[in-house]
Amino acid sequence: MTINPVLIKSSFAVVEPHGTDVTAHFYQHLFEHNPGVRPLFAEHLDAQQDRLWGALGALVTHLEDTETLVGILRDLGGRHAGYGALPEHFPAVGASLLATLRHFAGEEAWTAEVEASWTAVYGVVAGTMTEALTAAQSPS
Repeated sequence: MTINPVLIKSSFAVVEPHGTDVTAHFYQHLFEHNPGVRPLFAEHLDAQQDRLWGALGALVTHLEDTETLVGILRDLGGRHAGYGALPEHFPAVGASLLATLRHFAGEEAWTAEVEASWTAVYGVVAGTMTEALTAAQSPS
């Protein structure tokens, strides 16, 4: 499945009114299903939730602006290297992101096509961030 910007934007428009409840649910899901990643995060997640919400908004806003989006994702990947993130964390994050979006979009808005498109988007996100993370962790 390829990325369908219309599906991404329309499904995010359904999720968006929930604001940082979305990111709170994401972290709850992530830590419940992957407790080993919890030590990578601060005890209080308010600022982190705000940053994640901003990153999701930027992702959707710049979805069709490849140059800007890749720059944002490379920057995020580089910063995540400093947080101790590893490439093997990305599948867990992706699973929690999709579960969270599905939860807030609801059955009517979250179709198989929407899920496939978000899965494709996350593949690009994870791939680009992993490249930058790996480069940042490699000795110069």
